[in-house]
Amino acid sequence: MNALSRITIDPNICHGKPTIRGLRYPIESILELLSSGMTIDEILADYEDLERDDILAVLTYATRLSQVKKVEMVQP
Repeated sequence: MNALSRITIDPNICHGKPTIRGLRYPIESILELLSSGMTIDEILADYEDLERDDILAVLTYATRLSQVKKVEMVQP
Protein backbone atom coordinates (compact mmCIF):
# COMPACT_ATOMS: atom_id res chain seq x y z
CA MET A 1 0.00 0.00 0.00
CA ASN A 2 1.31 3.44 -0.96
CA ALA A 3 1.72 5.64 2.14
CA LEU A 4 -0.37 8.45 0.68
CA SER A 5 -3.22 6.09 -0.16
CA ARG A 6 -3.88 6.00 3.60
CA ILE A 7 -4.81 9.68 3.47
CA THR A 8 -8.41 10.23 2.40
CA ILE A 9 -10.54 13.28 1.76
CA ASP A 10 -14.29 12.87 2.02
CA PRO A 11 -16.62 15.87 2.27
CA ASN A 12 -18.82 13.85 4.64
CA ILE A 13 -16.00 13.13 7.13
CA CYS A 14 -14.48 15.90 9.26
CA HIS A 15 -15.82 18.59 6.90
CA GLY A 16 -13.63 17.34 4.06
CA LYS A 17 -10.34 17.67 5.92
CA PRO A 18 -7.69 15.07 5.08
CA THR A 19 -8.02 12.09 7.43
CA ILE A 20 -6.43 8.72 7.98
CA ARG A 21 -8.12 5.85 6.11
CA GLY A 22 -11.53 7.53 6.24
CA LEU A 23 -11.48 7.43 10.03
CA ARG A 24 -12.29 10.56 11.97
CA TYR A 25 -8.65 11.39 12.65
CA PRO A 26 -7.74 14.58 10.81
CA ILE A 27 -4.14 14.86 9.69
CA GLU A 28 -3.81 18.14 11.56
CA SER A 29 -4.71 16.44 14.86
CA ILE A 30 -2.00 13.83 14.48
CA LEU A 31 0.53 16.52 13.56
CA GLU A 32 -0.48 18.49 16.66
CA LEU A 33 0.08 15.42 18.83
CA LEU A 34 3.52 14.86 17.31
CA SER A 35 4.48 18.52 17.64
CA SER A 36 3.42 18.49 21.30
CA GLY A 37 6.10 15.86 21.90
CA MET A 38 4.09 12.64 21.80
CA THR A 39 5.93 9.73 20.27
CA ILE A 40 4.45 7.49 17.61
CA ASP A 41 4.20 4.71 20.18
CA GLU A 42 2.29 6.96 22.60
CA ILE A 43 -0.16 7.96 19.88
CA LEU A 44 -0.68 4.33 18.89
CA ALA A 45 -1.31 3.40 22.52
CA ASP A 46 -3.96 6.13 22.83
CA TYR A 47 -5.62 5.45 19.46
CA GLU A 48 -5.70 1.68 19.06
CA ASP A 49 -7.32 1.72 15.61
CA LEU A 50 -4.34 3.58 14.15
CA GLU A 51 -1.28 1.83 12.75
CA ARG A 52 2.35 2.91 12.59
CA ASP A 53 2.05 3.26 8.81
CA ASP A 54 -0.83 5.71 9.33
CA ILE A 55 1.42 8.04 11.31
CA LEU A 56 4.17 7.70 8.73
CA ALA A 57 1.62 8.53 6.03
CA VAL A 58 0.69 11.70 7.94
CA LEU A 59 4.34 12.73 7.98
CA THR A 60 4.70 11.95 4.28
CA TYR A 61 1.59 14.02 3.53
CA ALA A 62 2.90 16.96 5.58
CA THR A 63 6.26 16.72 3.83
CA ARG A 64 4.59 16.89 0.42
CA LEU A 65 2.54 19.92 1.48
CA SER A 66 5.67 21.75 2.58
CA GLN A 67 7.50 21.15 -0.70
CA VAL A 68 6.76 24.46 -2.36
CA LYS A 69 8.90 26.24 -4.88
CA LYS A 70 8.50 29.73 -3.48
CA VAL A 71 6.97 31.38 -0.44
CA GLU A 72 5.84 34.98 -0.61
CA MET A 73 4.84 37.18 2.28
CA VAL A 74 1.31 38.52 2.10
CA GLN A 75 0.88 42.05 3.36
CA PRO A 76 -2.23 42.69 5.47
